[in-house]
Amino acid sequence: MSDTHSNQNPTAVIGGGPAGLTAGWELVKRDRPTVVFEAEDQVGGIAKTVEIDGYRFDLGGHRFFTKSKEVQNLWNEVLGEEFLLRPRMSRIYWNGKFLDYPLNGADVIKKLGPVEVTRSGMSYLRATMKRKGDEETFEEWVSNRFGKRLFDLFFRSYTEKVWGVPTSEIRAEWAAQRIKGLSFWSAAKSAFVGNKDNVKSLISEFHYPRFGPGQMWEAMTDHIRDRGGEVHLETPVEKLVVEGNRIVRVDYAGGESIEPDQVISSLPLRQTVGITEPAAPKEVVEAAQGLRYRDFLTVALVLDGEDLFPDNWIYIHEPDVEVGRIQNFRSWSPWMVPDPRKACVGLEYFCFEGDELWTMDDDKLVELATKELAQLGLADPARVERGYAVRVPKAYPMYDINYAERVQVIRDWLGSIENLQQVGRNGLHRYNNSDHSSLTAIRAVENICDGAGHDIWAVNAESVYHEEDTPEEQPYRKAPETPAMNEPVVSEG
Repeated sequence: MSDTHSNQNPTAVIGGGPAGLTAGWELVKRDRPTVVFEAEDQVGGIAKTVEIDGYRFDLGGHRFFTKSKEVQNLWNEVLGEEFLLRPRMSRIYWNGKFLDYPLNGADVIKKLGPVEVTRSGMSYLRATMKRKGDEETFEEWVSNRFGKRLFDLFFRSYTEKVWGVPTSEIRAEWAAQRIKGLSFWSAAKSAFVGNKDNVKSLISEFHYPRFGPGQMWEAMTDHIRDRGGEVHLETPVEKLVVEGNRIVRVDYAGGESIEPDQVISSLPLRQTVGITEPAAPKEVVEAAQGLRYRDFLTVALVLDGEDLFPDNWIYIHEPDVEVGRIQNFRSWSPWMVPDPRKACVGLEYFCFEGDELWTMDDDKLVELATKELAQLGLADPARVERGYAVRVPKAYPMYDINYAERVQVIRDWLGSIENLQQVGRNGLHRYNNSDHSSLTAIRAVENICDGAGHDIWAVNAESVYHEEDTPEEQPYRKAPETPAMNEPVVSEG
């Protein structure tokens, strides 16, 4: 895609999350007319920061860590001295105990006991003798590499909380994407059989905006506007009108419209397909409607007294409670909690939009979170002074049994629209982090302005996810000159 059409018409950027705002930032730096549309009243998407009564809540926990020098430079340019360097600490809460993350041998032996350690070690050794590479599900992929016992002990419960389906229904691509590089699992292997493969340690520090991740995207919005770009809040895009092989009109809230030169969209694929006119072919519509998403909500509790734990967050591997992860907001940044005499934690519940958790009254959610905090032995309910519930729809694209085929059908059809590029997590139906979402936007702008020919779908398809202390990488590749027939949607997840 090259910049061969009139520059008098603006580029329409749909979505004001990390991908959309990065696209807007890069476009205005090149003096290109730009209009960003955001449906909500606040920018940032899932990476926004919610503030209530002076308390700030990070929805999901966003470490600003990247192996892309371009993205790191972008973040530094946007926030400067407001971009703090923070210590990294996470642990697993299992069977009433905190386990170091990543695992270390002495801690595992102490917490599990010699009998369970022996059973897990034998299970791992059996797994090393199995053939690898034919797995279809998350459960098969992990068990074949690290042993069924370790899988059952540490990850079945947590993974099923996150996704709401059995691990046998989650595709192996999810494991390959999230576990490639093997930060946790390599550490588990090291704990039992020694560090024969020279496993790299996890990063000990990460960057974080002083007032939460939303500060990054709010500052980026200000920069876009200062450079003459437009960012419209509470302005959902309602229709993409296609003539021939181009989007010729974008209709948005209030009966308004623009005629764009180019369109960069971070809308979920289901939504992009749903608002095109004329309608997409039947098989594309069916594929889009079949895509699934996992939603989640955060219940933030304000407690009297000191912090409950020093970690940024702890993973809850207890099947008897519904909470999946608990954040300590002060550990992200002291400026997230305005009163030093109070603690503030966020209990994360994974759910589907419309289910019992999602529709539960806010006061009931606060009661549930308070009860489970006590059930875990982390806090006396009497310390809880108040709480807030924040819902996050379409937080995670699901890697179910049919997702890859469906995405491929949609991708093939979208490829026929020459002035549209999908970017970001839901825009590509891939569990990207913020840095990879921003990188997709950078590549999309290079395609528009430089005719670069980048394959946006390949960003993060070949990169390592985990926060390991490794050299920088540039996780993208250009589109092949002649796309292969039946090319898979992603190479690892």
